[in-house]
Amino acid sequence: MRHGPGGSAARRGVCDPSGRIMALVEPSQRQTDSGIEVRDVYRRAELGDFDEGRDLGEPGEYPFTRGVYHSMYRGRLWTMRQYAGFGTAEATNERFRFLLDAGQTGLSCAFDLPTQMGFDSDHPRAQGEVGRVGVAISSLEDMRLLLHGLPLGEVTTSMTINATASTLLLLYQLVGEESGVSAAHLRGTIQNDILKEYIARGTYIFPPRPSMRLVVDTFAYCEREMPHFNTISISGYHIREAGSTAVQEVAFTLANGVAYVEAAIAAGLTVDDFAPRLSFFFNAHNNLFEEVAKYRAARRMWARIMRERFAATRPASWMLRFHTQTAGSTLTAQQPENNVIRVTLQALAATLGGTQSLHTNSFDEALGLPTERAARLALRTQQVLGFESGVSDTVDPLAGSYYVESLTNQIEERARAYLDMIDAMGGAVAAIEAGYPQREIDAAAFDYATSIDDGRRVVVGVNRFTEDATVSPEVFPFDLERQNFQERRVRELKERRDNDAVRSALDDLATAARGSANLLYPMKTALARLATLGEVADVLREEFGEYRAQ
Repeated sequence: MRHGPGGSAARRGVCDPSGRIMALVEPSQRQTDSGIEVRDVYRRAELGDFDEGRDLGEPGEYPFTRGVYHSMYRGRLWTMRQYAGFGTAEATNERFRFLLDAGQTGLSCAFDLPTQMGFDSDHPRAQGEVGRVGVAISSLEDMRLLLHGLPLGEVTTSMTINATASTLLLLYQLVGEESGVSAAHLRGTIQNDILKEYIARGTYIFPPRPSMRLVVDTFAYCEREMPHFNTISISGYHIREAGSTAVQEVAFTLANGVAYVEAAIAAGLTVDDFAPRLSFFFNAHNNLFEEVAKYRAARRMWARIMRERFAATRPASWMLRFHTQTAGSTLTAQQPENNVIRVTLQALAATLGGTQSLHTNSFDEALGLPTERAARLALRTQQVLGFESGVSDTVDPLAGSYYVESLTNQIEERARAYLDMIDAMGGAVAAIEAGYPQREIDAAAFDYATSIDDGRRVVVGVNRFTEDATVSPEVFPFDLERQNFQERRVRELKERRDNDAVRSALDDLATAARGSANLLYPMKTALARLATLGEVADVLREEFGEYRAQ
């Protein structure tokens, strides 16, 4: 039987926890996660003055709506880059080898909170956190153990690190050079996106403006010393994890990107020299079509920003290349096997949207660090998508869909309104100092949480289709003895190294911080002499101060 737009088939049922239909919701009430109204059906009229040449173009050509490369996955699959890091450097090295043996094509390293916050493993504030949510790296010796035997000249390595990004980059360079791979041939990405830490995540050390100096110094250093390393991964991922909508994720991420470009230009760098090394990092949530449209809108917006606002002339400067991670905030401890389905859906959105690399979360991450079994299954999810689903057979397969193109346009329009607001406030740094994006995200997060609590948003296994019986899956064990061993190792290093040489190098770093010299050169000297990450951070704390959120 056929039904018109107002017929029963056009309505959605609201169910009680058992799945029984309780009421019907009119289609006009359907919205994306960003509050964009979803129509019953889409036609050409919904696209308004959409111009295929101007707004869509060809893959690999401005404005890159359809992807940054002409052949996309027909030429080469996305990089399968599973995030890993826990405990000691040796333990994480073992996990890296396990993932490479399982077919992973790139490394991605998670660091523990002390490392992220600039504290050595033996610091009192590190107690109880060493190696808990990532690997503990306090010195060059730790980095040697982390990378031991890995093919640094062949794989690309991503490091999710921000406040101490320059330190970890230099440690990576030092180990690479020791293993015979020159800095000019090392490839990878450091996150180095400090602005999103003030907005969403909180692992900052210094105030925003001296932190921006470190970011720009890293741009300049890599331009000269490490030309194949991406100097920043401008991150919407953590903005979304903090509770933003898809529109806010695009807007605040691109606003931060604009701030980094402006800071680099103000420091005397040429936009076409550093812009090709900028990269981005986005989330993948459950609303398949909105997520695909989000990536397409972000690419188009960034291309226009770089060409029109910053007068970049190289096509490589216009490209928004991005890594994607599936949404950790959507994973549930209840019925954790359901997370396999969520991650698959999110990974599909990322690949349909044209990501350059992808991490798929493990189904047990709402309970703890991924077990080997769960990590392998997460990687297999990508491999099935890449080799069995057909998603790589053609470029931008959803292009021309009235619905997807309409969503792409609406996300761009709404994100542009946020960018205009931030520009009027004086840019991203001023907006962050005023707390504007933080308040917007807080409001969106509150609405999202209450929509689950009151049943407006269905989360299977949590507020609908629940089960009384609980199953206890395998949980990754935390090794307290490894933590104690790491603390002892750092203390012993500080006793046996040449401390006079370390102090001299740290004094040189302090002098550079008081002036305008590039900080990474004296920092590298200090680290090569076995100064620790915490000692480098302490020098900069003394010179720059520490940031305290309002």
